[in-house]
Amino acid sequence: MQTGKLSTWSKTFLSVGFFFLYAPILILVIFSFNKSELVTVWAGFSFKWYGELFRDPQMLGAAWISLKIALLAASTSVVLGTMASIVMVRMGTFKGKTAFSSMITAPLVMPEVITGLSLLLLFVAMGQSLGWPGERGILTIWIAHVTFCTAFVAVVVSSRLQELDESIEEAAQDLGAPPWKVFFLVTLPIIAPALMSGWLLAFTLSLDDLVIASFVSGPGSTTLPMQVFSSVRMGISPQINALATLVILAATIAVFIAWWIAQRSLKQTTHISK
Repeated sequence: MQTGKLSTWSKTFLSVGFFFLYAPILILVIFSFNKSELVTVWAGFSFKWYGELFRDPQMLGAAWISLKIALLAASTSVVLGTMASIVMVRMGTFKGKTAFSSMITAPLVMPEVITGLSLLLLFVAMGQSLGWPGERGILTIWIAHVTFCTAFVAVVVSSRLQELDESIEEAAQDLGAPPWKVFFLVTLPIIAPALMSGWLLAFTLSLDDLVIASFVSGPGSTTLPMQVFSSVRMGISPQINALATLVILAATIAVFIAWWIAQRSLKQTTHISK
């Protein structure tokens, strides 16, 4: 058997796996163009439910709140996660390093119910003792999302830093570059794919979160998953299919952009190494 080619069994299992993963998504996308109000009965092609979606102020408002929180949470998580990764990978052994690493990665294995409840109790205690936050809303959701998204970013960036050839940074320092310049002009471009991956992961987790946001949200801060969940409880509407299709489209575009940036950065890194 030649290397680099899949066997018949491998192709079969791969096809079955892809079908199992993507057939439900494909069906959802198809039925988002259904004219009928019944999600399982095809009555003809129509953009009706996309129009209904864009005329729904509650759904659009929830989507806008989720996007704002996800953008801010992902960006903040990348900064904090990168700082934590540098401490864990580059600062050597120091007292309390094991405890620090464990606390950074703890949200990865912590059940969302426990995380949400603990943050709720924290915000209530702070509100009673410090007077801040006065009420739960977008700010408390953002803090909660940064709390668990930072752990995911730290894991992604740490793995990339561990594989990074430190001789490139040492060469830049030997040529007279200060540490901050080495980081921004040498290290940062090399780990850019990991930063992008961590940002996309944090953005997706924040946009998709339902459990933790339900604990720490307040009046006027209903996120998109909360709005969708409350709508689905009353019965599935084709409008939800249209919303899901738009989310899938946005995610596909974001993944393609991240892939393009990663390939470009990889080519630049290979060129520098040569």
